[in-house]
Amino acid sequence: MLSSIHNRLSRDMGIDLGTANTLLCVRGRGIVLDEPSVVATRRGEEENEPLAVGNEAKSMIGRTPGNISAMRPMKDGVIAHFDTTQTMLKYFMNKATRRRPIIRPRVVVAVPSGVTDVEKRVVTDASLRAGARESYLIEEPMAAAIGAGLPIHEPTGSMVVDIGGGTMEVAVISLGGIVTHQSIRVAGDEMDESIADYVKRHYSLYIGARTAEEVKMEIGSAVPGDNEEAMEVRGRDLVSGLPKTIRLTPEEVREAISEPLSAIMGAIRGSLEQTPPELSSDIITHGIVLTGGGAMLRGLEELVTDETGIPTYLADEPSLCVVRGTDRVLEELDVLKGMLMT
Repeated sequence: MLSSIHNRLSRDMGIDLGTANTLLCVRGRGIVLDEPSVVATRRGEEENEPLAVGNEAKSMIGRTPGNISAMRPMKDGVIAHFDTTQTMLKYFMNKATRRRPIIRPRVVVAVPSGVTDVEKRVVTDASLRAGARESYLIEEPMAAAIGAGLPIHEPTGSMVVDIGGGTMEVAVISLGGIVTHQSIRVAGDEMDESIADYVKRHYSLYIGARTAEEVKMEIGSAVPGDNEEAMEVRGRDLVSGLPKTIRLTPEEVREAISEPLSAIMGAIRGSLEQTPPELSSDIITHGIVLTGGGAMLRGLEELVTDETGIPTYLADEPSLCVVRGTDRVLEELDVLKGMLMT
C-alpha cells in the first residue's frame, strides 16, 4: 500500500540525456517527452530563467538577434555547460510530470559508457539539483539493449551499436554485463558537420547545422540506393555574401560523411576483435542490432553487414531504445541496481 502511494506521488523518471535530444519517461506512463537538448537565454540574464527550451529553442538556432543565445548544453554525450543543463533538466522534468511531485522522484539517467568519473558526478549533480531525490546512471548501450528487447541476462552474446548525436557506442553484453565496449565521440552531429564542411569546400556556400541535418535526413545514405534524387540546398555564398542555391546529390553526401562512417565501422570492428570466441559465435548467429537516431541513416545496416559479414538489423523505433531501457530499469530498480554505474 505504502509502495503504491509512493510510486504515484514521486513520479520516478528515466532520462536519455542526449546531445541532440532529451527523452523522458515516467514510471507507469511510458515516454512523455522527446525534445531537442537546446536552451535559449537572453545574454546577461540569469540562466535560471530561460527564454525557451526544447522545440521552441531549437527553432531559434541561427536566427537569434545579438541579445539572445540559443545553445546546446550537451556536447559529445556529456555536459558542457552545467548551469544550463540543470535549467534544461528542471524544465523538462516539471513539464513531464505536469506539476511538481509531492515526493521528489528517483531518476535513472543514461550516459555514454566511456564517461569519466568527473563527468559522472556532473550528470548526477545536475539531476539532483534539477529536483531528483536519487540519481542513478546506466550505460547507454546497456539501456539501448534493454530497450531493444535483447536477452541481456542470458548466457549468450548480444551486440548493440547505439549511434546518437554526440557519441557512438558498441557493446557486447552477456549475463547482464558489458563484456567489451567501444565508445567514440563521432556520431550524427559529426556527419552534419562533415556535410556543412563539404558544401563549404566544394561550393563556397555556408550552411547551418540545421540545414546540414535536413540534407542528411532527406538524401543521406550509407550505400547507393535506387531512384536517388538531388536536393536543393540554400545558404550564403562565401564570395559574394548573397543567398545562393545549389543542388546536392546523394553521392556527394555519401562522400561528405565517409570519414565519420569509417570511424564508426572501425569501432565496430575493434569491438568484434576484442570479443571472446564463444560470444563471437553467438553474435554471428543472432546478428548485430543498431539503435539510436543516427542508426536511421539509410543503408547503414547494409554497410555494417558488408563490412563485418555479420547480419545487422535496425531496432524498432531505434531513437527510443535508450529511454525505453531506462523505463524498464525503473520498473525493477531495487532488483537491477547492480547493473547501474557507480
